[in-house]
Amino acid sequence: MIRIKAGVPHRRRPRTSSRSSRCALTLGLPTVWGAVAVSYKFGCPLAEQSGLGARIVTSAVFFAVGTGLILHVRGALLRELRQARKVAGAAQSVLLRPLPPRLAGLNVAAAQLSADQGAAIGGDLYEAVATEHGVRVVMGDARGHGLAAIGTAAAVLGSFREAAHDEPELGRVLGRLDRALARHLRERARAEHPSSGQDPDSPVAEEFVTLLLLEITADGEVRAVNCGHPWPYLINGAGVDTLSGADPLPPLGPFPLPPDLAATHCGYLRPDDSLVLFTDGAEDARDARGRFFSLPQALARAVRDRPVSPQSILGTVFTALLDHTNGRPTDDIALLVLNNEPAQRHALLGARSTARATPTHPRPTTHI
Repeated sequence: MIRIKAGVPHRRRPRTSSRSSRCALTLGLPTVWGAVAVSYKFGCPLAEQSGLGARIVTSAVFFAVGTGLILHVRGALLRELRQARKVAGAAQSVLLRPLPPRLAGLNVAAAQLSADQGAAIGGDLYEAVATEHGVRVVMGDARGHGLAAIGTAAAVLGSFREAAHDEPELGRVLGRLDRALARHLRERARAEHPSSGQDPDSPVAEEFVTLLLLEITADGEVRAVNCGHPWPYLINGAGVDTLSGADPLPPLGPFPLPPDLAATHCGYLRPDDSLVLFTDGAEDARDARGRFFSLPQALARAVRDRPVSPQSILGTVFTALLDHTNGRPTDDIALLVLNNEPAQRHALLGARSTARATPTHPRPTTHI
């Protein structure tokens, strides 16, 4: 880091003293304990005796040394685990950055449930932004788990955050995401097989992303483009129903998009209506007897007592999911809830530099 003072650049000295002391402590304590054990064994006359008392003392010394080594190793592993969780949390805040609680008159809440204990990020992706074209939302699920799925999700989200503001049509947003995914998979294939020196013939043959794009205009009209993703649920006075029954397109990756890509009209989000977007892990969750989780029933219970909020819907659904799976879901689950306030909706922000609303008290993305 460069610090400017009195017009003269000054390079701050790296803080290596604390790091050096930690390394010295990590290496020094086992060495000291080993030296104590060896010195006692070969330098102490008591260790050469064969009496019961001498044996007890010798055993106590080596037990103390062994216990010290175990505790030291355990402490080092715990420190590494804490550091890894900090890194994972920082990565999650960049990949799935916290959503504002309000977007152009819509109340917003999102949460994620990981199938792996201690995991902070995975292949599920979501984002919601206010643009001059309306509130645009993406919900998707990259194939697989681990670093490969995280990289795929990051490529798609990065493209969406730009295209959502730039493209007037939702189909063109999807085209940008499709090209970004293909480019990411080609670059990954080249990195995995650098000896070939050429682009692989079919880098997307086994990789795909299910994706749902939504656009909610100022008058509440909902338009969508669906690529192999579950349709969201619409909650209104009539109950809980699927937003649309249209056949989705294939997932992004294996097949090219059709040349004329038009968004599907899905009705209107009336005042006090809610939309619930989710990844397939929610409806694929099973209990000990192999029965699937009923998301519509959980949503119906969540809105039984009105008024409801997106946060209360998430809490009720995730509690039901954990009860259904006995706390051990087999797949990552992400949910995003949009609620249209009964009051007059705020005007959409037109300037691109301020299109994403910044709340006074931002609510971090919930990770369960």
